[in-house]
Amino acid sequence: MIARLKQGYRGMRLGTRLALGLGAVALVVFAVVGSALTMYMRDYLSAQLNEQLKIAQIAQSKSIADYGTLQGKKYYRWYYAVYDTSGGTPVLRKPEDPGDLPKDIDDFTLVAKALTVEGTEVTRTEHLQGQGQYRLRACEVEPGVVLVSAAPMDDIEDTVGRLITVQVFTFVLALMALVVFGRAMLRRGLKPLSDMAHTARGITSHDLTDSARLPVRHDNRDGGPEVEELRTAFNTMLEHIDDAFAVRTEAEQRLRRFVADASHELRTPLMSVRGYADLFQYAAAHSPEERDKHLARLRAEAARMGVLLDDLLMLARLDAADVETPLRLEETDLVELARQATDGFRAGHPDRPLTVVTGSAPVRLHLDPLRLRQVLDNLLTNAAVHTPPGTKVSLEVVEESGAAEVRITDSGPGIPADDQERVFDRFYRVDKARSRDRGGSGLGLAVAHSLVRAHGGTITLTSRPGTTTFTVRLPLSGAAS
Repeated sequence: MIARLKQGYRGMRLGTRLALGLGAVALVVFAVVGSALTMYMRDYLSAQLNEQLKIAQIAQSKSIADYGTLQGKKYYRWYYAVYDTSGGTPVLRKPEDPGDLPKDIDDFTLVAKALTVEGTEVTRTEHLQGQGQYRLRACEVEPGVVLVSAAPMDDIEDTVGRLITVQVFTFVLALMALVVFGRAMLRRGLKPLSDMAHTARGITSHDLTDSARLPVRHDNRDGGPEVEELRTAFNTMLEHIDDAFAVRTEAEQRLRRFVADASHELRTPLMSVRGYADLFQYAAAHSPEERDKHLARLRAEAARMGVLLDDLLMLARLDAADVETPLRLEETDLVELARQATDGFRAGHPDRPLTVVTGSAPVRLHLDPLRLRQVLDNLLTNAAVHTPPGTKVSLEVVEESGAAEVRITDSGPGIPADDQERVFDRFYRVDKARSRDRGGSGLGLAVAHSLVRAHGGTITLTSRPGTTTFTVRLPLSGAAS
């Protein structure tokens, strides 16, 4: 039974549960207030009755002193008894009217005896047989004479009973009104939460594969500061989800482009290898003098495909650097590394004027010399491949602002502004019509960018007609990411 009640309570809406909780709290408050008020009223009426008994006994003491018994006007349903206590034991005097005494006077005698022992007024509440609750008070009229008066407490009980009835009726009405109107107010106050739930359901029904943007936001401004804080957090969460979906969509698009470009790039040398293999087979049987030429072309295409695969493997390892770092760091002089790269460039491109500015002091960094040499070779080769013969190229190594910079500049036609943001993308070529034999696979700058970033540095491009500069910036601390 209790389990079913708990399950039913958990199934209620939040507004109903809050209203019931508020009602329970109000019920406890009403019970405490009602009990305190009832106790106060009972004590107040009892004190009034005690005071009334005291005043009546003061007035009646003169009659007892004069006549030996109580005479004159008496209160309705009150009882009176006069005792002689000179002998230590209370002895009842005969009353003027037999109706002044109840049938059972034992309680009166006990109160009179208590006064004799204690020597002061005694007040007690007793249940008289056949009469109900009575308040008994004993006082000394004169030495050896005690008056015991008893007043009924029916009026007190009736008044307290009526007070309890009024309280219960009033509190029940107040509790019902509190639950009903509180439920309505809570429903209105919680309406923004319901709207947000409706918004969330709208998101779940939206096909997120069609768009990276969520179609809804919650803009209702009701509900107070707490709901406004929740609304702000809700909308901020949606913005983050939008951004995450946008990043994911862009990553998926880049992955699809990468797979398509990689497949296309690998398909060309594979087709060449297949063609030259057929020619080699034919030449081996019919034209032995052509065999070596076709074998050389086979080796060239295989080497070209091997370079492409090496670059792809390098990029994959750099993307997974948290699992397996492709860098082997050691203390290296950047100036010496730049001179080695320029010597290799001069040997491979004797028609390109090259200027080198490095300074005389070494620049020592903690880096992978083989991979950074690959970066410099890629940038110098890029300057040679994408500029006309005779174009001037310069390499400069400087230290500034806590970092070492390598600047490679050429005086070629420059890179269009629309292409500058994408030159570091994989398989991207500025000149779409350039052949692969001259233009490469489009991975050189992507590999250079990833390697520099793996060293904790940056690579940037500035270009305009007549000058293009690639700047590699490495922290002097040399800490790799």
